[in-house]
Amino acid sequence: MDIDGKPDNRPVHPPRPRHAPAVEAAPPGAAFLSWLRTPRPEAAPGIWRFGHRPRPDEEPEVTPARQLVTGAVISFLVGWLVWSLLWNGYLGGWWLLPLWAMVPDSWAEPHSVGAVVAVYAYYALVGGIILLAVARLGRWAELWRRFGPPAWAARRPAEAAAPRPAGEDPAHWPELRASGSVEAVAAADRLAADARAGLMRDVDHARLTRAWQGVRAGLLSPGAFAEAVLRDGAAACPHPSGTRDLPVRTARHDLLTGQVRVGTAADDPRNPYAYRDAGVALAPDLLATSLVAVGPAGSGKTSALVRPLAESLTLHALAGRAAVVVVGTDGAGLGPADAYDVVIRVGDPDSPHDLDLYGGTTDPDEAAAMLAEALAGDVADPQAPAEGGRRPATVLAQLLGPFRAVHDRFPSVPELRALLDGDPEPLAALREALVRDPAHASLVRELDARQRQSGRHGDAAPLLADRIALLDRPAFSTFFDTTGRTRPFPLRALDHPVRVRLDLPRHGHSEAARILARLVLAQFSASVAVRQDRSLFACLVLDEAAGVVTPEAVRAVQRLRSVNAGVVLTLRTLDDVPRALRGPLLGSVGCRVALAGLTPWDGQDFAEVWGKEWTEARDVTDRQIVAETPAGKALHALRRVITGHAPTARAVTVRQVERERWSASDLAHGVPPGHAVLSLTTAAGEHAPPLLTDLRA
Repeated sequence: MDIDGKPDNRPVHPPRPRHAPAVEAAPPGAAFLSWLRTPRPEAAPGIWRFGHRPRPDEEPEVTPARQLVTGAVISFLVGWLVWSLLWNGYLGGWWLLPLWAMVPDSWAEPHSVGAVVAVYAYYALVGGIILLAVARLGRWAELWRRFGPPAWAARRPAEAAAPRPAGEDPAHWPELRASGSVEAVAAADRLAADARAGLMRDVDHARLTRAWQGVRAGLLSPGAFAEAVLRDGAAACPHPSGTRDLPVRTARHDLLTGQVRVGTAADDPRNPYAYRDAGVALAPDLLATSLVAVGPAGSGKTSALVRPLAESLTLHALAGRAAVVVVGTDGAGLGPADAYDVVIRVGDPDSPHDLDLYGGTTDPDEAAAMLAEALAGDVADPQAPAEGGRRPATVLAQLLGPFRAVHDRFPSVPELRALLDGDPEPLAALREALVRDPAHASLVRELDARQRQSGRHGDAAPLLADRIALLDRPAFSTFFDTTGRTRPFPLRALDHPVRVRLDLPRHGHSEAARILARLVLAQFSASVAVRQDRSLFACLVLDEAAGVVTPEAVRAVQRLRSVNAGVVLTLRTLDDVPRALRGPLLGSVGCRVALAGLTPWDGQDFAEVWGKEWTEARDVTDRQIVAETPAGKALHALRRVITGHAPTARAVTVRQVERERWSASDLAHGVPPGHAVLSLTTAAGEHAPPLLTDLRA
């Protein structure tokens, strides 16, 4: 099947197409091998693992640099003074008694070689003992670690890992060789040769790894896999589009771990020490818990989060790992059109694809539920969402079922509007066609019930008619066709690694854009729940989700984690979400992002969902010591030179208190521009605390 759900008669291995070179991709040849062999240690959720250097959980006590250097200099001078006093005999000759007690009298002759060697060896031993003592006293080892070559090496970027044995080198495809079959070993040799020749990139490696996982799962025969690799090498098992990379990249991706880097954890006391200065990255196992980002316009939601995530998910789709639907406005910077397989520009007559209003389903009840959520989901009562959503869905089901039974299709937008308006002519024609067939007796009763309820108090049909009229505009006259004249894209195609971009209308059609966004979210939630292959991660990226969050949408987001799917929602403010749904929304997602410029009342919602933690509060009282004698004053002056502070007597009170991880005031006023506070949770339940992250680093 192709991405439109129609039979696909193309060959399994189409010719490799020409495509633009990728930017920021893993370079070919030796650089690709270096990228592949770079260590990726296990790390906490959200840490960029490529070349990561783990840090201890607790911050070690660090002596101030001025105090450390001064102490080292003073200890050296003390050692020099002691050695000078010993060498010049001011302390007597007692320290030479062990030497003369062990040296034979015959060695004491003038110019004896043995005596010279023994004496200077003893001098070196005593000097070494003094040097060791003053080095320990002056903490020279810490000075060496902080300012010597070890510190220089820590500041340099991670070097390429040393070559590993062929049995462990990922460039030699040990997982294929471990299978033991002759075909798999030959395929591994071909892939290793392509990697050395610079014919393989990170997407190829990820795609072939995914194909081999399909072999192990029994979805593909080992012989077919080996034959494809031996014939096409790194281009084997291609994506249905034949594309092997994106035309351009703007973020750092590591397809070996599935991560995309979005920033760097700030070196801030509010961040755990193990996270400070570490890269922060997102991956499908995090997005499977869904993500909500809140920040005003210009805070970086699209450029720093949505665009990198869209790139990462499209790369995963090319590797056969994911299916992605990106929803935004034209010109929002969601990537070039040729980075997607399907581009739907609602309102543009030149759009190559259309949007299926009913999500590709043939069940009238399911179609009615999805369409009711899109048209009237925002007016449902959050306290009783089932009652508020049942009536619109029932009204639509009473019309869609009879219409499909007669016409073998669902109604177009003008036809549905006429039915909802209660136009007697189409209703009479529909009833007459149903009466001719006795098998449609139940549908006749449905249609009669709809006609009886029409016009009564509380009837949802007028509201649905008003909402569907927003789509029955000249700008959308060529869209939502149900007669087969266009190529509507059904979200049922998310069983395949497809890349979809949907551009919503902007000027003059804001309410229609919200309806379509709710429709896509409802169709996405319904389609991923019935997928057969749930190993394929499915994600919906919805840029600017104002008016999209409804009671049913919140419940749908909660169910996505169990079907290996997730959504990414961005909001300018939580005021775009009904008050009763803000807590449930933030509680239903595992990844939350609060960007700079948040309002205090939005920050309060984040502060509540992040909760409190026990922390150690230290109350320090310093009392300056006043010296009265000249010697005391001189000693205080020396301490001031060494420590940089006046001598004080300090009293410390330590107590355990419970405080908010991030208060509303901190989120509103303590997040610098270009930064965000984000918390992450994996589908397995591992989580990272709220981290202050620089999205520009």
